[in-house]
Amino acid sequence: MTRLVTDEIRLLNEMKLIPALFDELRALSGSELAIQQKLRTRYDAALVRAAMAVQTARTKAEGKLPEACRLWLTRVGLEQSTAWEVAQHKTQRFPDSQHVFDLCSGIGVDTATLLSRGSVTSVDVDPAMLLRCQWNIETWIAGNAVRAGGEWQQKATDVLGLNLSEKLVHLDPDRRKDRDRPAKRLEHYHPDLQWMQQLVQTAAGGALKLGPASNFMQKFPQSEIELISQHGECREATVWFGSLAGKKSFRATVLPSGESLSADPLDAWCPTTDTFSDYILDPDPAVVRSGLLDTVGEIHNLQRIDKKDEYFTGARIPDTKFVHGFAIEAVLGNNPTELKRYLRANPGRDYEIKCRHLSVNADTLRKQLPRGEGPIKVLFYVRRAGKATVVVARRTRNGKITE
Repeated sequence: MTRLVTDEIRLLNEMKLIPALFDELRALSGSELAIQQKLRTRYDAALVRAAMAVQTARTKAEGKLPEACRLWLTRVGLEQSTAWEVAQHKTQRFPDSQHVFDLCSGIGVDTATLLSRGSVTSVDVDPAMLLRCQWNIETWIAGNAVRAGGEWQQKATDVLGLNLSEKLVHLDPDRRKDRDRPAKRLEHYHPDLQWMQQLVQTAAGGALKLGPASNFMQKFPQSEIELISQHGECREATVWFGSLAGKKSFRATVLPSGESLSADPLDAWCPTTDTFSDYILDPDPAVVRSGLLDTVGEIHNLQRIDKKDEYFTGARIPDTKFVHGFAIEAVLGNNPTELKRYLRANPGRDYEIKCRHLSVNADTLRKQLPRGEGPIKVLFYVRRAGKATVVVARRTRNGKITE
């Protein structure tokens, strides 16, 4: 164990023995420097810095993870961790009472939810991170966030050296190894693409957690790739392989509703039109990234506005979380003068601007638009038959226009 890791573990153990330090941190206000200076009169400087980092991460985890105020976190560990609701969703596919290896386990979110259905071995190259994982699992169990359905073990080693043949695994590869920002290319993950492809061939089954914007297309044949969104944000691409793979190549899942659709993108066809109906429909990002746009359109009798854009139009709002419906108020050309003229006569008190492929500076545009007492309007910049078009619309909820 390197000296750096040893010092980190020592600091973690010291912090755990001094809960009053965190009570003081929560009670203090002022600049970071002022807080550090005050605490350093009673505590070692390195301990204060470490505690402040933990407290900052705990604050960011509020509302995202159970028992956030008592967890042992790092900034990067929190940022790379699986969303709690997403981890719970994935756990449902793993069979009960079968041992799972949670590779690159980090702060332990996936380990904790997997533990609720059976035994788990957490594997991480960082012993200090495994210690955090242990304490977090103990915290979640004590707080009844999870109930252990099996035994938990840990192994401090690089996953590259493990024999995972015929094992069930969950892998959350490091996307920030030697980088300030998460890598998008799987070749830059650790473990990298080649290792993951080998794992898919040798392990009995499991899941690979990938970034939703990564280059996963055509990298894992005979696998099922599930795009999972949560509250309108695409959180991850999960590659299900081996015994856990579905029969279709792609799946889109929307949380918290849990609505899920499995299909092969080329098996469906959705017609296009250059005529808008009563509503414009914005697909959930999980649908877009999974390539299941035409599948959703075909199922719900919608039409694409342009094959190079993702928006639908239809005479009604279908009963599905895969699209969000907006009542069309006006369809205008991509002309700022025409838009401002229309909004002077029909002003909104505020504007929401949506565009996927057209270049629009939303902040600058919003400041230039006429304001009034009218309802909030949504401006869609879309392509229709290859031409830029502006659609003025209103949000709906349960089929009714909202204010």
